[in-house]
Amino acid sequence: MGVRHCYVQGDGMNSIERSLEQYFEALDTGDVKGILKVFSEDARVSSPFLGDLSASEFFPRVFAASSASDITLFDVLVSTRGQPRAIGYFRYDWTLKDGTQVHFDAADVFDFNAAGEVVRMTILYDTHPLRETVGDKYA
Repeated sequence: MGVRHCYVQGDGMNSIERSLEQYFEALDTGDVKGILKVFSEDARVSSPFLGDLSASEFFPRVFAASSASDITLFDVLVSTRGQPRAIGYFRYDWTLKDGTQVHFDAADVFDFNAAGEVVRMTILYDTHPLRETVGDKYA
């Protein structure tokens, strides 16, 4: 379906914003290789459900449990304090392999290295309403 954008995309996007656009497009289509292109080899992901994992371990686990993802990207927020950091704020409409549908708003916090690769991603969302629905379906 493609990522829906709830903001105007400009031509003045910097490399961090372009990396996040690539990430969310790949997340929307289930393209693990495309996702990992924006991450460093040793990148880590901190997930409310799965804990701290390497990016190369985390994303295959997510997609192994998924049958579809639909991303609505609300905004990309880039640090105003000179840090190589950005946040993608989005709506995640997620269908698990068993057909269970889960819908939630989330913020992924991305930390970048000097080469412009993501070295750490911290996923933020309220897990309380999801725990009963998702349970251990991808743990």
